[in-house]
Amino acid sequence: MRFDFPTVMVLLVVVTGVIWAFDAAVLARRRRESAAAALAAGSGEVPAPSRLVEYARSFFPVFLIVLVLRSFLVEPFRIPSGSMMPTLLIGDFILVNKFEYGIRLPILDFKLIELGAPERGDVVVFRSPEDPSVPFIKRVVGLPGDEIAYYRKTLYVNGAAVEQRPVGEYTASGSASGMNGATLLREVLGAHPHDILVQPGMPSAEGKMVVPEGNYFVMGDNRDNSRDSRYWGTVPDELLIGRAFRIWMHWTWEHGIEWARIGDRID
Repeated sequence: MRFDFPTVMVLLVVVTGVIWAFDAAVLARRRRESAAAALAAGSGEVPAPSRLVEYARSFFPVFLIVLVLRSFLVEPFRIPSGSMMPTLLIGDFILVNKFEYGIRLPILDFKLIELGAPERGDVVVFRSPEDPSVPFIKRVVGLPGDEIAYYRKTLYVNGAAVEQRPVGEYTASGSASGMNGATLLREVLGAHPHDILVQPGMPSAEGKMVVPEGNYFVMGDNRDNSRDSRYWGTVPDELLIGRAFRIWMHWTWEHGIEWARIGDRID
């Protein structure tokens, strides 16, 4: 079992819920009996719930609301690497739609309700096939049954080269400045035009494969600086967490808050 934030929240909900339920079913009755006995004896003392029970009553609804929101609706993540530049930068805090690809049980990741599937071009958060405790974010470039090839810094889907239009030289500041000078291209993948970065002369992983059923081929937009399906294979559907859709904050120790990125939509 993974010991991550959802696991902690489930444990907190269970523990506080059990304490609250036990108090309501057993301890509260004993307190009422003690109060009645005290009243009959002429004493005004009424036993109060323990501090542990009071804490459980107070925090159970909070833990439950957080668990429901993060497990079934929206979950925040922070971008730790530059593999999705220029779309996402180190220090971006993003929101992920948890229900677009189906309702899943927390911890078990069992899909209760099928609501949809990733489309080519979606930016998705998923659990790493190499270490499911680690969340990754990449762009879906291949759907089940697709033949995906990557040669000479060009992506091919089912034998056709994906359209790439030169934009110019990438220039940026702050956490993105490390990629200044890279070639900026506008790629059109499905209904998602987006920018990618390549570095001419830098070696790049190449190859071809057919995406298995129930799996997705993902790549980073920073094509020469991303470990993705070219290295460790496809992503099974059960490892999907959700679709990234909005940047709600950008902050790094070195450069502080970048206000211009707050609220940007993720395409």
